[in-house]
Amino acid sequence: MIKRYLSLSMCGVFAVLAMAWTCSASEERETPVVRAIKRARPSVVNIHTEKPAAERDLVIAAGKSRKVNGMGTGIVIDERGYIVTNHHVIVDCDTIRVQLPEGADYAARVVASDPPNDLSVIKIEPLKPLRTIPIGTSSDLMLGETVLAIGNAFGYHDTVTQGIISALGRYVEANESQAYRNLIQTDASINPGNSGGPLINLDGEVIGINVAIRAGAQRIGFAIPIDDARKLISNLMSIERLESTTHGITGRDVKEGTNRLLVVDNVAPGSPALNAGLKPGDIVLKVGTLDVIDSVDLERALLGKKPGEAIDVLVRRDEKTEKLALSVSPAATGRVTVNRTDFTARANSPDPIADRHWGLLGLRMAPMPETQKHMLPSSYQGGMQVLEVRPGSPAASNGILSGDVLVGLNDFETLTSDNISWVLDRLTPRQPIKFYVVRGRETLFGHLQPTSN
Repeated sequence: MIKRYLSLSMCGVFAVLAMAWTCSASEERETPVVRAIKRARPSVVNIHTEKPAAERDLVIAAGKSRKVNGMGTGIVIDERGYIVTNHHVIVDCDTIRVQLPEGADYAARVVASDPPNDLSVIKIEPLKPLRTIPIGTSSDLMLGETVLAIGNAFGYHDTVTQGIISALGRYVEANESQAYRNLIQTDASINPGNSGGPLINLDGEVIGINVAIRAGAQRIGFAIPIDDARKLISNLMSIERLESTTHGITGRDVKEGTNRLLVVDNVAPGSPALNAGLKPGDIVLKVGTLDVIDSVDLERALLGKKPGEAIDVLVRRDEKTEKLALSVSPAATGRVTVNRTDFTARANSPDPIADRHWGLLGLRMAPMPETQKHMLPSSYQGGMQVLEVRPGSPAASNGILSGDVLVGLNDFETLTSDNISWVLDRLTPRQPIKFYVVRGRETLFGHLQPTSN
């Protein structure tokens, strides 16, 4: 009896030791890389597309239309089904389908695109709220820092690769009409299908959007820094663009490591923001139930709100916290927030030069008044205020918005209508034109193709 009792006791001891060893091994295996992937992966989606095949892509041109399948990756940025990806992933596609990590499959539509910067927002209608990806910052990236890429590589869903940050601030020309500035270079393997997917840090936060690889090279890939991307995404998600409502806040994203803030730079006269009591210098902390770290969060929080529907806005002002009530209002299409009546009168006056710019570019513009030039960065002497953008025009297709200030075309200043005409007169047939616009305090650039010349 005693011998049997000891035997059972020793088995129990061994079982406990085995369990302890198993737990210890499991903890060892769950490395920072594993934890980072667990945190980010639920917000990464696979994108499958279908577009008409150009005849040059076919060996034999058939009598019926042919389709080409494509693939890419997306990142969930709003629980209602808003997803960001690269523009080149979804451009000219007849169908776009999104597959979630758990396997659910949805049709998607394009919400807004920014071709010059190769970003698009698409939307699905999920049956339940989606998990949004944790947002990091590209303001404190370090050379040699470990990063991970997640994506639909060659159609292999949720492929994970590991590497380091190889370089920062890269300028890359993809072709005659597409160039990228300030890219992150990484040696984490990026393959066809990874486009639009996240580059994440060891905290599981997105710090870049994978966009390109160097053809013929080994492990030279590039990503758009997330801080740059978020500024562009806020324009794509703006309530003025998507719902024709406005809040009147011109904000500035501050990203300095863990310090991530949305600072109010300007409040438009007569706007909902002014009526709510917001002031330049306020730091927006929360809108409704959504914590705000940048302008994307501001637009997300107000998306879907009806004019007159009040929403709480928490701001920090002079080291104190204040709660304000903001209600969006209908946006005045084709007009700007300063000297509104004067601008509109000039836009509607008969002018053959203005009509030409409307026809070629899709823009109604007026010279920026002297009293407003202080709103531009100090490097600009002035510009042409965009009053209206024609839907479907070259300007609209390339992301120019009403309220932007056109400050340059093909490296020439555009202070007057004559400056614009001078550049247009010197274009060769089908020559793309490079544009520079100021939006808030940011200068954006891209290329557009005039409809004719």
